[in-house]
Amino acid sequence: MTDILNYINGGWVAPIGRKFFDNVDPARGEVYSRVPDSDERDVAAAVQAAQVAFPAWSAMPVQQRANLLLKVADLIDRDLELLSRAESQDQGKPVKLARVMDIPRASANLRFFATGIIHFSSEAHATDNEAINYTLRTPVGVVGCISPWNLPLYLFTWKIAPALAAGCTVVAKPSELTPMTAYLFSKLCAEAGLPPGVLNIVHGMGSRAGQAIVENPDIAAISFTGGTVTGKKIAATAAPMFKKLSLELGGKNPNLVFADCDFEMAVKTSVAAAFTNQGEICLCGSRIFVERPLFDRFAAEFVRQTQEMVVGDPMSNQTRLGALVSEGHLEKVLSYIELARQEGGKILTGGKRVKLATHPNGFFVEPTVITGLSHTCRTNQEEIFGPVVTLVPFDSEEDAVEMANSTPYGLAATVWTENLKRAHRVAGQIKSGIVWVNCWLLRDLRTPFGGMKQSGVGREGGWEALRFFTEAKNVCIKLK
Repeated sequence: MTDILNYINGGWVAPIGRKFFDNVDPARGEVYSRVPDSDERDVAAAVQAAQVAFPAWSAMPVQQRANLLLKVADLIDRDLELLSRAESQDQGKPVKLARVMDIPRASANLRFFATGIIHFSSEAHATDNEAINYTLRTPVGVVGCISPWNLPLYLFTWKIAPALAAGCTVVAKPSELTPMTAYLFSKLCAEAGLPPGVLNIVHGMGSRAGQAIVENPDIAAISFTGGTVTGKKIAATAAPMFKKLSLELGGKNPNLVFADCDFEMAVKTSVAAAFTNQGEICLCGSRIFVERPLFDRFAAEFVRQTQEMVVGDPMSNQTRLGALVSEGHLEKVLSYIELARQEGGKILTGGKRVKLATHPNGFFVEPTVITGLSHTCRTNQEEIFGPVVTLVPFDSEEDAVEMANSTPYGLAATVWTENLKRAHRVAGQIKSGIVWVNCWLLRDLRTPFGGMKQSGVGREGGWEALRFFTEAKNVCIKLK
């Protein structure tokens, strides 16, 4: 039994209140480690350490900061297998997925922002030979980074890498459901020589440790990824304190399949977009709208490929779907499948909990495909965040766009068509922060990432992230 510890001021410490709670392996349904139940006292200690570290870190030459982050990235690459297995055990995802996506992306995040900050520039404006205006960008100070449980180290580093690169010091809280790789990451940061207090990791419940980060008056900015309900609460707390806010929240993403698509690629990719990481990715395409002439053929092939997906031990390389992250989340997903039945939906495949002989207590659910539902029903409006998708036919481009935009979310969308004009037209009309055309999850870290409506506030990625963690100051010098 491992006791995870907070990482504050360069050392590992138990929570001040000496309280821990259980961390469960979702594939086995068994406790395998303990997590600090931190509170505002632990957050205050972390903030104090970050404040002390800030002057030296923010003044450090950019290349030197970059070199330290690159060293951490090298250590992630070195420990790829260890981190992949830890991520799989902690979150339930297939270790194969962690090995090819989660952990390499964590390393890539650090490399991207470490090198990006070297080339980060500001603007200058000559004003009719009367004056020169130039913009200074300085780190905002101590920032809070709160990350979710679905892509633990991937999204943890997506936040702290630009913050550290920009010269901020960080108080970070990973999800209480998936703390292990953040704990292991703290050891790599110490090994790389990251100065004490530059990064502090406080583990614990969102309602205590997370809320304490949001409420702390000495934290200048909050970057949060998670559910929309929690995002609203964070905004309500932080906005009156005039903190900078970046909120990446929920999604109910549409996948629009037109009859002129590349059929084989559309089906194969749509299956991946529906069920990768057990559907526990905010970018998953959970509402699939198919043009009516293609609907029956698409549904049949989609179901066939779904039924070929292996639900199993996350540590097996043959597994395509692992366990859901927690028993509570399992119950939520199953309740939505039951709701779909009550709303008149037809289960084409899946719909049940899976009991593996080797993991009888694991939180496994069959990949589930549902049809026969209105696009306005609760199943098609509320975020399920699991291996559950609906298939809905449409008759015209206008209908497809209307259905796509019918939810309160606006994070991502996918469009499948070989008609170039239609692709541009539909992409322009869909209200979401990201639209993929004839692909899914094809990411370029330079591009802005975030959502519209209740999917969030602000953008991450590229210069957007570095601007968020810095303050702009205009300096005007009169020339005459």
